Amino acid sequence: MRSSSSLLLCVITSALLLGGCASTPQDRISQNRKLYESFPAEVQRKVSAGEVDVGFTPDMVTLALGKPDQKLTRAEASGESEVWVYIKSKPQFSFGVGVGGGSYNGGGYSGGGVGVSTTTPPRDDATRVVFVGGRVSAIEKSVSR
Repeated sequence: MRSSSSLLLCVITSALLLGGCASTPQDRISQNRKLYESFPAEVQRKVSAGEVDVGFTPDMVTLALGKPDQKLTRAEASGESEVWVYIKSKPQFSFGVGVGGGSYNGGGYSGGGVGVSTTTPPRDDATRVVFVGGRVSAIEKSVSR
């Protein structure tokens, strides 16, 4: 049973560490206070709320939304643009623990188990931020169903 306890402790610790990977606008602002304070008041308000707007710089978007999950380059007749993709659906982690016991013909037995699984839901782009000339020129958000 000692090895089951150790395994359970490892699983719980891993789950807590994975859950702590997400950062908030406030976390990013506190790590980049000088940069944040250089923004106009309206930009600061939006960044603090995790919002972006047309005209934002990459630094403003990074503080508001974090690092993108993917960067794309788009070529059009009018020129090239860079697209930052923020994905809503992330891999999910779950685990379960079971313990049981009983007796059979006068003898006792016990058992335990730990299950761990990960799933990746269907991809659902939450936000795409399009940059032209180093400034946000368009923002696309998926519509929830």
